[in-house]
Amino acid sequence: MLHFSGKDRERSDLLNQLGLMKARGLKQLLLLTGDRLPGHCPGQAPVRYLESVPALQIVRESCPDWLLDAALNPFKYLEEEAEAQYLKARKKQRAGADFFTLQLGYDAARHLEAQQWMHAQPHSTPMLACVMRLTAQRAAALQSVPGIVITDSMRQMLDSETRLSQDDADTRSLKRLALQILGLQWMGYAGIHLSGVHTLEELLLLEQHLTALRERVSSLDAWHSEWRASWQLPGGPEVCFTPDIDVRALGRPGARATDSEHRRYRRLATVHRLFFQRGSLLSRAFGWLVTRRIWKTTIGGAALHAAERAIKRPLVGCDTCGSCRLQDTVYVCPETCPKGLANGPCGGTYLNRCEFGDRECIHSVKYRLAKSADRLPMLAQTLIPCISADDRHRSSWPQWFEADASKPED
Repeated sequence: MLHFSGKDRERSDLLNQLGLMKARGLKQLLLLTGDRLPGHCPGQAPVRYLESVPALQIVRESCPDWLLDAALNPFKYLEEEAEAQYLKARKKQRAGADFFTLQLGYDAARHLEAQQWMHAQPHSTPMLACVMRLTAQRAAALQSVPGIVITDSMRQMLDSETRLSQDDADTRSLKRLALQILGLQWMGYAGIHLSGVHTLEELLLLEQHLTALRERVSSLDAWHSEWRASWQLPGGPEVCFTPDIDVRALGRPGARATDSEHRRYRRLATVHRLFFQRGSLLSRAFGWLVTRRIWKTTIGGAALHAAERAIKRPLVGCDTCGSCRLQDTVYVCPETCPKGLANGPCGGTYLNRCEFGDRECIHSVKYRLAKSADRLPMLAQTLIPCISADDRHRSSWPQWFEADASKPED
């Protein structure tokens, strides 16, 4: 299964990749937005990522018979970031994903939650789970990887296990891997993506452990008991798989837009309705003004671009992408995401914080606003296309009014 990451990539890069794959008879592809590009700093020149939703659409249109995979990260522990992941997963289904591969994780409750979510969808899509033979050394490395949750108590247990006996720690890690695979099978996962097993000897031992476990563990409830015991050392503290926050707040549906967020949304919705909802008197007048031929000249186009940027950048952080998507993102500008993502979050958020660590994820803000404004279905149904680099840094206003009048409106 080849992977395509959208880091600093355009539609043309993906189409070139498809051409190379077709020439080799390859027809399977995992589409990812990608984690942070090395050296990418938000305060410097922006880097835009080809996000997975439009990438899936592009490949499905070009290659209708291919097998397409998409990612899902259910290991999120605040309502906004968790629900935003599932809303985007619904978009990925609509865009053409044949199945999902989950992020690497060890929280069985979140694995089970993802399966329950999928079963509740109108059209169920098979899911694979990423699993890795976890050692103390790997846990230390993974703890800094965006989107992967390795808690301090997990590391402490693995470190203690290794100090007691390296051989015993190796055996226990392989048994835990076998146990996790069996649990995922009980939960209904279609398969696994296996890593951390590098030799034939390890693979054969893994199979032996699986065979023994299948004979002993006969239900998901029995599996849960075995799983908890596998993470417990005699006399040691209990291991927790969730981040160190108030566990009573986990999963509690209380996320709402603040008063200031809601006021801002209402103001921008009013401006959009007055100036951009086709049919109103003010909208017709504004549309007539910005579609004059003068704005198609080099000087006129530059002036209109400068005017739009001067108005919208202080209001929403606009970077004049040339095709405004605010009406589809509850007036939270996608350009304020360091990756420029419009359809939903990447998998790298942590407790609502952006992978870059300098801001709250804009998609958590979008979720709160959409929930408060009763517009959550839009975040699951509206597939927002990618923006070409050639279209950026020009006014979006003429295009909006010259577009087909049948374009969906607020």
